[in-house]
Amino acid sequence: MDGCRAGWLAVRLAAGNGAAESVIYPDWAALVRGLADVARICVDMPIGLADHGPRPCDRAARAILPRARKSSVFAPPRRYMLGLAYDGVRQAARARGDAGLSIQAFNIMPKIAELDSALRPADQGWVLETHPELAFHHLNAGNALPRKADRTGRAARRTLLAAAGLPGIDALLAAHPRAQAKPDDVLDAGVCALVARDSLHGRARRVPDGPPERDSRGLRMEIWY
Repeated sequence: MDGCRAGWLAVRLAAGNGAAESVIYPDWAALVRGLADVARICVDMPIGLADHGPRPCDRAARAILPRARKSSVFAPPRRYMLGLAYDGVRQAARARGDAGLSIQAFNIMPKIAELDSALRPADQGWVLETHPELAFHHLNAGNALPRKADRTGRAARRTLLAAAGLPGIDALLAAHPRAQAKPDDVLDAGVCALVARDSLHGRARRVPDGPPERDSRGLRMEIWY
């Protein structure tokens, strides 16, 4: 799963023949109804929000990535930031002596809040947080990749997905107009689908290595790849 302009983009892998399809759901509630028979969901969106400061799982993810890709792991909003305008976020963070929020994180805050309001700790057996850059880095044997915004970066990630067992990537990329989902969204959702598959077979990895911290709602703060 990845957030996209039209809602939530799902790349779904069939357990039997490994066939892949992509579907866009307008909101998380529709997604839950549409994917009720799915064994595992991996989503490129923060699950578990700190009350103050950085999440240890983000620090651990950044430590694995090469220097040029570390910035792709940006800190999510702290829980008190949800629902605030950007100026309000900055003022609230300053008042608490906390770090601010990047504009990238602020722009996806509505989706973070949507997911946060829907999930309970018990749901984390079904829905896991994933970071695509961490997953692609793992698929590339720990070697640095070009930026996914570049044509060469997208081509490299497409090749990695095909080699890892995601079929019909060209069809997935052509399934939705760019006004609904960008090619980057499809590639990111595709690698999330592979992490979901691998997690069911005990092949996925997780940061942090030890027991993850939980947020004030009891949600585990961890990233699978």
